[in-house]
Amino acid sequence: MVRFAFVAPLLALGLMAAPLEARGHPTIGSDAGACDANDGPAIRATITGLKDRTGRLKLELYPATATDFLRDDRDLIKEGKVFRRVWVETPAAGPVEICIRVPHAGAYGLFFTHDRDGKNKFNFWTDGGGITSNTRIGASKPKIGASTVEAGPGITSITIKAQYLRGLSGLSPSKE
Repeated sequence: MVRFAFVAPLLALGLMAAPLEARGHPTIGSDAGACDANDGPAIRATITGLKDRTGRLKLELYPATATDFLRDDRDLIKEGKVFRRVWVETPAAGPVEICIRVPHAGAYGLFFTHDRDGKNKFNFWTDGGGITSNTRIGASKPKIGASTVEAGPGITSITIKAQYLRGLSGLSPSKE
């Protein structure tokens, strides 16, 4: 009995220390620790519908205003406005969950990019993108209303469907 009382807490600690990969859904990105430790506020974005597993993935956080959404990061930072970017290598397999910290609970613009060629310049013909509403992006810049997420004080979980050029009508999600 004494032996079991000593071993049980050690087993519990061992289970808690198990690698994220062993639990099945590792969160990736420089802010992953915040989501894994439930240390918010942060957003965990599950990305679905990737065309392939090449290049890098990027998640960007903007002010939730039409004027500031997708503006140059240097201008936003210079003006003291919210901007955050998380880059990750595209995982070879498995689910993709990217974590990004937010300064405080509130509304933010969020944009996902699949930089398939790794050149850090969006190529409309090959790269993919995604917004929080998962509505079709088309051939124009997404609107802030379709790209806004309301982050709570903890970890806010969302799903973003990757969109790629399909025909001549612009970016749209796959029909999975």
